[in-house]
Amino acid sequence: MDFFELKNISERFIDLINPSSPEKMIKIGEILRLQPESQVIDFGCGFGEVLALWGEHFGISGVGIDIREYACQRARQRITKANLDERIEIICANAAKYSIDQYASDVAICTGASFIWDDFADALRALSTAVHKEGKIVIGEPYWLSDEIPPEYRQRMNEVHAEYELLQRIRKEGLELEYLVRANLDDWDSYEAGNWYGLVSWIEENPHHPEREIVVEHLRQSQDEYLRYGRQYLGWVIYVLGFEQSD
Repeated sequence: MDFFELKNISERFIDLINPSSPEKMIKIGEILRLQPESQVIDFGCGFGEVLALWGEHFGISGVGIDIREYACQRARQRITKANLDERIEIICANAAKYSIDQYASDVAICTGASFIWDDFADALRALSTAVHKEGKIVIGEPYWLSDEIPPEYRQRMNEVHAEYELLQRIRKEGLELEYLVRANLDDWDSYEAGNWYGLVSWIEENPHHPEREIVVEHLRQSQDEYLRYGRQYLGWVIYVLGFEQSD
């Protein structure tokens, strides 16, 4: 059973597949001053929840791209349920390779999926090419809550950086940090427990599945890692970024 199959199982009862909340995503939409004419592109859109929320609350139009067929199916169902089919399109593709209209969007968003382009800096560069110079970038990323991370956890999570390092990368790419929204422990607990619930439910429903033990092991590893390390050492933040303004 591969990574995407495990994610499909664990996330089946979750709408926002990051440690955040609808209220926080709507707040970000307000900060962005989204309007009916706003064009949004969401890389790694998951189940399309952010696009749907912004469509319902602000009337935006846009495109969501995700590589998982399961995610795209759910995203399309969510968009259809919200009667947003004419304004929001879901494309099933590798977002890093998908050909977009450069500098055409008002907002480019990528929450929890900077790995699409290998790392945070590459993600910033890709998002920057998707929006015009007055546009905004929204990016969600984990970060270290402390300088004293257990070596075994730091090594396993070597793509995570201190938040000050993220800020330096943002500025190096010609961007300015304009606003942020953080996950709190309730957001983290809800997100992690939601994943566990999906795994537990699948395990109960599939007592004789040949790969059942893989799912059981994944559940236990996830719980062990979160309660031993993640809850104490790992943060989550969504940044709103704009381009540096020349004099």
